[in-house]
Amino acid sequence: MSATPAPTTLTVTGLTLTYPDGDDRVTALDRVDLTVRGGEIAAITGPSGSGKSSLLATVSTLVRPDSGRIMLETGGSSVDLARTSRREATSLRRERIGIVFQQPNLIPALTAVEQLEVMRRLGGHTILAPRLRRRIRSQAMDLLESVGLSGHENKRPAQLSGGQRQRVNIARALMHEPDLLVVDEPTSALDQERGAAIIDLILGVVHEHHAATLLVTHDRAHLHRMNAVHHMVDGRLTVGASTEIAA
Repeated sequence: MSATPAPTTLTVTGLTLTYPDGDDRVTALDRVDLTVRGGEIAAITGPSGSGKSSLLATVSTLVRPDSGRIMLETGGSSVDLARTSRREATSLRRERIGIVFQQPNLIPALTAVEQLEVMRRLGGHTILAPRLRRRIRSQAMDLLESVGLSGHENKRPAQLSGGQRQRVNIARALMHEPDLLVVDEPTSALDQERGAAIIDLILGVVHEHHAATLLVTHDRAHLHRMNAVHHMVDGRLTVGASTEIAA
């Protein structure tokens, strides 16, 4: 009998990040510790300027920390995201890390399905075999259906509502089946009803795809549905207790 692959785990230890400020340095992250397992969502709350965005940027390899470790373990292998080269970090974001930005930042000229397909071409493979093109199109269509956008695949961003654009944004981040999903304020530009629908969607896809997920939010209405809730102030993270996800 073959062994079951080890589940994904994100372990952040002693993460510190400072920025220059004249002759001094400002501490954005102050020895942050955090653990998130695959299929779980850890919510990060806190006032503006507390370090939440800096935490997401370092965990997703967009910013290199001063010190600390960001271990991403999956399938029996592990990598320290805090120690990767620029080229390795780019490859990891393309293959193992999904990022849902606060604003969808969709390409105006591309349809919804093309927004997803282009994610598979970022490695420089502009000429694809017909069989691979069909496989990529099928995967993109399945993801759009999973986020409730079946029938909207040929619409461009200007033809979609704000909630629909955010759904494309989420589906795009899942196109390469990431081990780690980083989500920044997904409901900030949406009304309460559409925001609730987006949270429902994120909960569903995280459990289905088993990604370890960090979600920054100011919306406290949905915190009881997260696996854990942490609070950040002045770069320091208070580790919250796990919660039961509501049905």
